[in-house]
Amino acid sequence: MAIDTAAPVSTVDLGPAAALSCRECGTRFPLGPSFACLECFGPLEIAYDFGSEGAEALRKRIESGPASIWRYAPLLPVPADVAAKPNLNPGWTPLVKADNLGRELGFTAQLHIKDDSGNPTHSFKDRVVACAIEAARAFGFTTLSCSSTGNLAGAVGAAAARAGFKSCVFIPHDLEQGKVVMAGVYGGELVGIEGNYDDVNRFCSELIGDPAGEGWGFVNVNLRPYYGEGSKTLAYEICEQLGWRLPEQIVVPIASGSQLTKIDKGLRELVALGLVEDRPYKIFGAQAEGCSPVSAAFKAGHDVIRPVKPDTIAKSLAIGNPADGPYVLDIARRTGGAVEDVTDAEVVAAIKLLARTEGVFAETAGGVTVGVLKKLVETGQLDPAKETVAINTGDGLKTLDAVSDAGMTAVIRPTLASFRDAGLASA
Repeated sequence: MAIDTAAPVSTVDLGPAAALSCRECGTRFPLGPSFACLECFGPLEIAYDFGSEGAEALRKRIESGPASIWRYAPLLPVPADVAAKPNLNPGWTPLVKADNLGRELGFTAQLHIKDDSGNPTHSFKDRVVACAIEAARAFGFTTLSCSSTGNLAGAVGAAAARAGFKSCVFIPHDLEQGKVVMAGVYGGELVGIEGNYDDVNRFCSELIGDPAGEGWGFVNVNLRPYYGEGSKTLAYEICEQLGWRLPEQIVVPIASGSQLTKIDKGLRELVALGLVEDRPYKIFGAQAEGCSPVSAAFKAGHDVIRPVKPDTIAKSLAIGNPADGPYVLDIARRTGGAVEDVTDAEVVAAIKLLARTEGVFAETAGGVTVGVLKKLVETGQLDPAKETVAINTGDGLKTLDAVSDAGMTAVIRPTLASFRDAGLASA
């Protein structure tokens, strides 16, 4: 998997990362804080030179690495000594055998929940920020920034605090209070923008080209190619935790769509490197009905995503114009998967279902994933006789309002008689 020898030479040390490559036309550029092709304006991503190390030696090197995403440093755009640098060391989160949920949904094969709520700021965003911050170091940025629907703001604030960067992050003004507090507690600047996420993202794109943004690394804009690679580690961990094999089906929530596309990239890299045996797998995308432009395009057979104005409780997925939407469609169709959506009521029910059956409290994005998983089984789009992984990207403590009707089942006096009168004696 070596890159073309005619590709531009980069001078920064980001491990096996060798160049930026346009996803559309294939033009290559030196590594730098760029995200769009100068030839066709297509998105840029990392091209690698993984060297000639054999699969068995690489597998052993990974297995002997730290219990974090840095065990996969040989496959990421980071320096070899990344684990020694000040960072949050995210990753290596549990792959939960969801037997109770599986029985309830009618699975005869193993169902797993990849529970990323155990990351340092309780969402998968710690993975992508960890990769982006290494690029920020390499390119000499002094301030970390982002446009965020909530989880990314907290991840950037925490990572910047640990690594000694300044931070200034931008969020829609009406986010869930739990996410606002978590993003603000790290001491950086937290700025609310009047409007939805797409308005925030447009503002950040303007700021990058202004002198006011000089020296700023926007993790999901000018550092986006490096940032996105952090999501590959979900694919790496799932396969390693399964004993170095591909799952047959994966259900992934869709916001910008980047996570889903990078999971697919990670799976294909593992096959190409000989770390897992090649076999068919299906990738399914999950959206909330109130922000489902990718699902709508998939069902209509369209290749173009029509932007929408988000209206859903799943605010971490509320991106009305998802940048990677067309690539999600390609992957779902290529792998034989699908993109589906669920109502807000189904999201809430799915949060409670996962909590009740597996003791995993998911935020609304996880409710979308489990709700779509249930719907895919019921509609026959996903086969419950095949091993399946559903991804929970964040902690339910961040979106408490969604399940605010949950609480005490009874209030009693501190006596046995009161306990029995409440009908709790046989509970």
